[in-house]
Amino acid sequence: MVKETKFYELLEVHETCTDAQLKTAYKKGALRHHPDKNRDNPAAAEKFKDISRAYEVLSDPQKRQVYDQYGEAGLSEQGGAGGMNAEDLFSQFFGGGGLGSMFGGQMRDTGPKKARTIHHVHKVSLEDIYNGKKSKLALQKSIICPSCKGKGGKEGAVKTCTGCNGQGMKTMMRQMGPMIQRFQTVCPDCQGEGEMIRDKDRCRQCKGKKTDVERKVLTVECEIGIPNGYKKVFSGEGDQVPGVEAGDVVFEFEEKPHPRFVRKGNDLYYKAQVSLYTALVGGKFQLQHLDAPEQRWLTVNINPGEIIEPGARKMIPDQGMLSHVLRDPGNLYIEFDIKFPTVAPELEDHERDILKKILGYPIDPRSLDHKIIQKAKNITSPLKPKPKTKDPNGMDIDEEAKLPLEMDPFSPPIKHTKEDGSKISVLVEEVDIEDIDHSAHGRSARATMEDEDEDGMPAGGERVQCGTQ
Repeated sequence: MVKETKFYELLEVHETCTDAQLKTAYKKGALRHHPDKNRDNPAAAEKFKDISRAYEVLSDPQKRQVYDQYGEAGLSEQGGAGGMNAEDLFSQFFGGGGLGSMFGGQMRDTGPKKARTIHHVHKVSLEDIYNGKKSKLALQKSIICPSCKGKGGKEGAVKTCTGCNGQGMKTMMRQMGPMIQRFQTVCPDCQGEGEMIRDKDRCRQCKGKKTDVERKVLTVECEIGIPNGYKKVFSGEGDQVPGVEAGDVVFEFEEKPHPRFVRKGNDLYYKAQVSLYTALVGGKFQLQHLDAPEQRWLTVNINPGEIIEPGARKMIPDQGMLSHVLRDPGNLYIEFDIKFPTVAPELEDHERDILKKILGYPIDPRSLDHKIIQKAKNITSPLKPKPKTKDPNGMDIDEEAKLPLEMDPFSPPIKHTKEDGSKISVLVEEVDIEDIDHSAHGRSARATMEDEDEDGMPAGGERVQCGTQ
């Protein structure tokens, strides 16, 4: 595997560079490509973001190790895809307001300085969202060194650099012909640190870096019905840097694809395969729902006289996902795939005519004798409703409904044991399918949209929801 060196190339440093060399390279690159200095060059603004991202990764020992071994793909897998805003990182080195009046721009108030946010994408299954789940996730973060209290060395050992007055940058002037150029460069005395400390006075624990690394375990709850992309924020649990507010940890929930269901809002969609026989004369099939740890199966009835066409959609009300806030259930929509025979049956002439009669196909009387015609006429087509009789109380009785429905041969069987032989707790619930009320379905969709936008955000706008531990 070819080792990835993109971040080192962006900062124009060698792979073995020190932290001080990294910091110096970042300051030079950030000053050169800052948007305030390159207002008419969009490419410079993108380069500024790339340089900031590269420094953020390589200045973190854990992230640098992951990047050196696995590249950017490894960082994404370990939840290191996010990070501090490029301008916020720049302001930690040069102060708030970008480059401000240095290049003719206006100073802007960025509020209290804050350390970087640790962003982690937490992938969850549809079962986790349906039932809710708590997970313990560990992360590595920077904390203020407990030994030196974030000073970097002994009391009084850290001195402000006299060469740059603690700014880390020096203003230089260079004559170019009749003109004098004024520019900033990284202070060569303190290597951009703004402070000076002798090696013997450096803190033994943090080596003068002022921060140490700590492993933190957080309990993250996947709440029932959360939307895809839902974010949970742990305020102040991110990196710590002396003199600035502690950063946050943000967990973004990403819904994994499911092998059986598709989720759209609070509704679930399921594709069922039934035989041609069941589609014509009725029957039943089974499907496993998302309940856990106890399994719940639905026995879905297709009543006789109700023809299921290929691609037909039916609805089972209140069997969808619970909404996150109001806990209102969505619907379960079934799309039918009709399994036709793969081999054509060999039929006698009279059997074909009987099949024609069943399917409502006209029969030519000239091709049949009287007995066959009479036999075919006596057959009642399942495509027509069955006549109903009266019970002793005068109520209608559907003769076909009294017969037990046959289980479709393509229906998945219910498993009562695991692979290791242990028993599974199974609950079976019988349900009927209904035609989709498109007007009610539209009202439900609009109601869901209104619930999501009740905080005043416009429909489709970014909406970050925060939760606490």
